[in-house]
Amino acid sequence: MVTTPRRACHAVVIRQRRGFTLIELIVVMAIVALLVAIASPRYFHSIERARENTLRTSLNVMRDAIDQFESDRGRYPDSLAELVEAHYLRAVPVDPMTDSASTWVVVTPLDPSAKGKVYDIRSGMAGRASDGRLVADW
Repeated sequence: MVTTPRRACHAVVIRQRRGFTLIELIVVMAIVALLVAIASPRYFHSIERARENTLRTSLNVMRDAIDQFESDRGRYPDSLAELVEAHYLRAVPVDPMTDSASTWVVVTPLDPSAKGKVYDIRSGMAGRASDGRLVADW
C-alpha cells in the first residue's frame, strides 16, 4: 500500500489530537503548585487582618453603646443582653477571633460606687495580633 501525501497528512493530524504527554502535565502541575505556594500566605494573612479589623469595629460599637447607655440612664448595664433589650445594640456581635458571641470578657467598673456591671468589653481570645500587641488589651 502506497501512502499518498493526503493519507500521511491525515496520520499526522490524528497523532496530534491524542492529548497531552505526561511531561506536559507535570510541568503544568508544577506551575500551578508554585502559584498556589506564592499566593496562599498572602491570602491567609489578609483573612487574619480582616478578622482583627472586624474585632476592632465590634469593640468600638459595643463601647459606644455602653457609653450611650450610661449617659442616658446614669448607670452601666448589668449585661450585654441588657444593651440588646434596651435597643442600644441589635444583637451581641460574634467575637471574630473566637467565633462566638458568648466569649466576650466583661470589665466591671473600678469605682465601687458605680452602678452596673459592664464598664468595658474585651475579646475572649488569648494571644497576640499581627502587630504583636495582646488582643485582650484592645
